[in-house]
Amino acid sequence: MKTLLQIHSSIFSAGGESSQLVDQFVSQWREQNPESQITMRDVAVNPLPHLDAERIGAFFTPAEMRTPEQQQIVAQSDALIEEIKQAQIIVLGLPMYNFGIPSTLKAYFDHIARAGITFKYTENGAKGLLTGKKAYIFAARGGMYAGTPLDTQTDYVRNFLGFIGITDVEFVYAEGLNMGEETKATSLKNAHKQLIKLTKIA
Repeated sequence: MKTLLQIHSSIFSAGGESSQLVDQFVSQWREQNPESQITMRDVAVNPLPHLDAERIGAFFTPAEMRTPEQQQIVAQSDALIEEIKQAQIIVLGLPMYNFGIPSTLKAYFDHIARAGITFKYTENGAKGLLTGKKAYIFAARGGMYAGTPLDTQTDYVRNFLGFIGITDVEFVYAEGLNMGEETKATSLKNAHKQLIKLTKIA
């Protein structure tokens, strides 16, 4: 049985263009994998606390020395990590806000990047531990940024996922969504065609 983790990060939740593309992909994928298990996480509807000194302290305190409050903090992170560990396929909706990723998505990334659990340090540098997975990223932007210096998202997300061991990453872009209805319609149509092709090989 295949397992898929579906992540929304749009402030508009299911109404965001990136979320709609993710939903379309997952719907098509489910038709071809009816026995699959799908887990849904919306980091905008259920935002995680941003990283602070208290949380970092909890992560680095040995388990047997953690306070009840620290145990609760770590338990939340552990649950998120177990969720992505179990997934063979990750499908992420990625809107662009002010040239970056949503802060709620950054908070999610900070909760799943744990030394000794999702990556480890070696004499050759960091090594990701969440290997053998495939990630599909549906990036929605108001302007045209892919392949330009203003696209700060692609390398960041690819590098982060690679850092925790997810190196097989496919991006689908829907750009120019605020540049007129014709441009928007064409971009979404092309993104939809691409996602249909991807579901056939996922």
